[in-house]
Parts: sequence; structure tokens; C-alpha cells
Amino acid sequence: MCDVNIVCFQEAWTMPFAFCTRERLPWTEFAESAENGITTKFCQEIAKKYNMVIVSPILERDELHGETLWNTAVVISNTGAVLGKSRKNHIPRIGDFNESTYYMEGNTGHTVFQTAFGRIAVNICYGRHHPLNWLMYSLNGAEIIFNPSATVGELSESLWPIEARNAAIANHCFTCAINRVGTEHFDNEFTSGDGKKAHHDFGHFYGSSYVAAPDGSRTPGLSRVCDGLLISELDLNLCRQTNDKWNFKMTGRYEMYAAELDRAVAPDFQPNIVRE
Repeated sequence: MCDVNIVCFQEAWTMPFAFCTRERLPWTEFAESAENGITTKFCQEIAKKYNMVIVSPILERDELHGETLWNTAVVISNTGAVLGKSRKNHIPRIGDFNESTYYMEGNTGHTVFQTAFGRIAVNICYGRHHPLNWLMYSLNGAEIIFNPSATVGELSESLWPIEARNAAIANHCFTCAINRVGTEHFDNEFTSGDGKKAHHDFGHFYGSSYVAAPDGSRTPGLSRVCDGLLISELDLNLCRQTNDKWNFKMTGRYEMYAAELDRAVAPDFQPNIVRE
């Protein structure tokens, strides 16, 4: 009804965010093929009918590789075709967010998708804490980077208004920070491994989704407590205009960073510290 061109849902939008429970069943039953699953087929019909690109983050079952599970965003063109998928690059191991019980770090790199409405990328949830993750999507040409998330107040709410906005500024692109909202209760208690009592919920998913622009401006956030749909009009010319003004990519010393990072990941790395 609002003539939206691109829509992105929250992380694992088809299911409760049950990865805190460490229980395999019934949660793994939500996993499905990124290419042929029922959610993708449903979104393909909607995308073609309404001429919109859909970013659909799901729990993926990779049938070609031993039915391995992944945290994946499927990108569907406005023609209804599956453009491809982007898997979660960074997996948290903090408190209840120990998702490696279900899936490991993704292997799709930093793919950017050329759509009829701009070049988009998907930096799933925990990847927003890693500045180099944003950078690599930007270097690959992303004009809009979506960040579908599921994160709770006690853990990250103080960081939420800053990270995606800072990434938009640093990378001359738009960023869309998307979070689920509400509190989900589970029948069986679970612990966080922090000495605190077992509990039945993750905490409150605080919503507050927003869009940030390359010039540092941003939209108001959605509600902390109610479901919502945020619609924002983006002028992609602002990406180039901001780049021409600040030229972070021209002044960045990527060859120097690359050389030093290459040394830093070597087993015999020694920090470059000068001592008396």
C-alpha cells in the first residue's frame, strides 16, 4: 500500500529466537532450504506481485552439504527470482547468545546484490559489532546495508543507536538496523553460564529499528514494545555526494591495513610496540 521497493524482516523472522535454549527440537524443525523452502516460495510470490525486493532472514537447512544449519538471509528480486543468500559472518558467544549450538560462522563472504532499486547487502545481527564487516560490504559496492537482528536490552541497547549510524557515516552508505520486539517465553528453563539462576526468557527484545544515512542523519526509531513497520525514502545519490565530500575510501590506507592484518593473524605475530 505504501509502494515500498525493498523490505527486510527481522533475524530468523519465521520462528521464536530460541537459540538461547540449546534445545535442538522443536526449533531445528523451522530450518528450510534457502532456495526452495516454503518461506522463500511465499516471498517469491509476494515480491513478484508487488514489484518489491524482499530480504528474508531464516534458519537455513543446507540439503546439499549434510543438512548443515546456517543463519541466512535470502534475497529475492522484484521479479520473484532468488538473487542469492548471505550467511551470518559472526556468531556470538556471550551470555544466552551462544548460537554455535545450532550453526557456525557463514561462508558466503561479503556478497552485494544488484537490485532494481540499488545495491544491497545483509550484515546479520552480531556482525554490526565488527567495523570491518561493514567495511567489506561497502568496499564491494553496497549502497544500503541491512542489519536484521534479535537483541535484548540488558546486553546491547546502549550500543544500538550508535553502531549502525556510525557504520553509515564511515562507509558512505545507508544502514538499516532492524530488531525484533517483545519477550519470548520458553517452557524449559535454561542458564547463561554466568552463575545466575535459570530462567524462561532471553530478556526483552527492544525493537527500536531505524535507518541511518551516510551524512549521519537518521530516522526516529520504532517502538520498544510494539510491532511496527518503518518506511523510509532513501536518496542513493547521497552515498556519492557524501563520498565526494569526505573521501574516506580515498584517504583510507587499505594496503597498509591489509599488510598489518596479514601479519597480525600469523602464529608468530609480535605487536609493534616500542619500549625503552
